[in-house]
Amino acid sequence: MTLDIICQRLHNQLLSQTKYTQPDQVVEWLGAVQAQDYAGAKWALGLRLKTATDGAIEKAFSEGRILRTHVMRPTWHFVTPADIRWMLALTAPRVLPHLTYGDRQLGLDKTILKRSNTILAKALKGGKQLMRSELEPILQRGGVNTDGLRFIHLLMHAELDGIVCSGGRRGKQFTYALLDERAPQAKTLGRDEALAKLTRRYFQSHGPATLQDYIWWSGLTAADARKGIEAVKLEFEQEVVDDQTYWFPASTPIGVPSPTVHLLPDFDEYMVGYTDRSSIFDVAHTDKLDSRGSILNQYAIVIAGRVAGTWKRTIKRNEVAIELSSFKPLKKIEDQAVYAAAQQYSQFLELRDVVI
Repeated sequence: MTLDIICQRLHNQLLSQTKYTQPDQVVEWLGAVQAQDYAGAKWALGLRLKTATDGAIEKAFSEGRILRTHVMRPTWHFVTPADIRWMLALTAPRVLPHLTYGDRQLGLDKTILKRSNTILAKALKGGKQLMRSELEPILQRGGVNTDGLRFIHLLMHAELDGIVCSGGRRGKQFTYALLDERAPQAKTLGRDEALAKLTRRYFQSHGPATLQDYIWWSGLTAADARKGIEAVKLEFEQEVVDDQTYWFPASTPIGVPSPTVHLLPDFDEYMVGYTDRSSIFDVAHTDKLDSRGSILNQYAIVIAGRVAGTWKRTIKRNEVAIELSSFKPLKKIEDQAVYAAAQQYSQFLELRDVVI
């Protein structure tokens, strides 16, 4: 039987079915969720819950049931408090080299970074959650130069060193909090155990996927990725398609009725979780994307598991206006399914109307 990559991925990524009711359950299942577009990442979680609202996910974030930090690749991800310590220990050494050149150009060395971490830890101690605009002058008063990009690098190092992570938002502004206080029960794992755990999380939630997909998603070396697969391979099925070995859980997903439509946010795990996206996106449509030319940073219309266009949204007081740009004219039944998906998004935002 030919491997149905799309059907399996929709199932394992919780897009065609889900048993979860809490956002931290989804984050734990997926391992980590790319989250530099905070609003988009909240919608990515909402799509994978039985019922969800933006407000409920915001509440979980404010309460620290999901955290946001730099991990795996050099960008923000949602992770759970239970996973953040061992995941940072495993992947931070792979992210730090991305900062090396900038650190050198900015004159940041180990002594400065240690001083910055100490000052930040002292400023946040006792449950304080402070915005960037509050932390920067504290560092300056402590004798740490924060000019230009230095401040951003200092905060990223503090995240990767396990000193700080996200606090709750204050209005629309993000805050930082002490990781020790935000996730006091966070476990550390031996390196081999952590490697096996991350590998298992990835293939259970993103499979069918290849070694190269996993290397891209995790940021690990090829040697570590292979070692992780070797540790858990007996827990998964494998199949060779076009000379590529795909690993996936031994589940039996139900067929996805057509046309099933998902309005995905940018950087959704359904697209960003793989280096090879040929099964879901035809590169012949690249010229229909915006000037950035990448499907990753587009809000995507996905019909029956394949990218069929892009969408934009404008949120107003009582409604959300959605602008669609399909790659080809949609059939009437597809139009109806798109409208239903747009209504789902409107309900997630707790707005009264949706305008297309």
